Amino acid sequence: MPLHDTALVYGRYLRQSLRSRFALLFGVLTPLLYLVFFGPLLTGLPLGGKGNSWQVLVPGLLLQLGLFGALFAGFTIIMENAQGVVERMRVTPVSRLALLLGRVLRDATVFIFQAVLLVLAALLMGLRAPLPGILIGFAFVALLTLALASLSYALGMKVRTPQEFGPLINAVSMPSMLLSGLMLPMTLAPGWLNVLSHLMPFRYLVDAVRDAYVGQYTTTHMLYGALVAIGFTVLSVTVGTRVFRTAGA
Repeated sequence: MPLHDTALVYGRYLRQSLRSRFALLFGVLTPLLYLVFFGPLLTGLPLGGKGNSWQVLVPGLLLQLGLFGALFAGFTIIMENAQGVVERMRVTPVSRLALLLGRVLRDATVFIFQAVLLVLAALLMGLRAPLPGILIGFAFVALLTLALASLSYALGMKVRTPQEFGPLINAVSMPSMLLSGLMLPMTLAPGWLNVLSHLMPFRYLVDAVRDAYVGQYTTTHMLYGALVAIGFTVLSVTVGTRVFRTAGA
């Protein structure tokens, strides 16, 4: 059964992650550094958004965590291909959907754990946000992780070496970070750049989480963010599953 198969694959990879506690904590290091060393610079500045500087910065850092972490998840499947792990899985009766979902659900679990650590640190530094808004932020991180990890694994099945994979991911991650307004609201940007940023799907997620962090749950930003997140996740998992099937993973 696909559900049973997914649970088996999920458990296998989650145990691998739990055995590497250093990697679990290291993944949250970059956003934590932004929080500690960049966050205080924004205190009191007119950022043109809703809420205070922490309610602007922390949602961006949460989605940055999912963006960069999930995009680079495909490195692991390249290594598994090289070690013959994927070849051994190919001959098992486990469904191809489960082989993908088990991996991406593990990734979502790891990044939610890291997101909780990040929010706890932000609360110590002065963040004040409603609990429902914080939980909504975690949901958006989970959806973003599911979507991007699916695409990353699909790309990892197509390329053969990390040297091919890395530049492709960097070509996607940097424009995504700069145009989605992760660090600062894009309303501060020149008009042409603000318009261009609306072509970046991740901007809608950032705007939605920022609304959630000030307790506004029925805004247009929230609607667009939810639609983009769900639609992007469904599309990405579909593409990832198809690649796993055709590649014989």
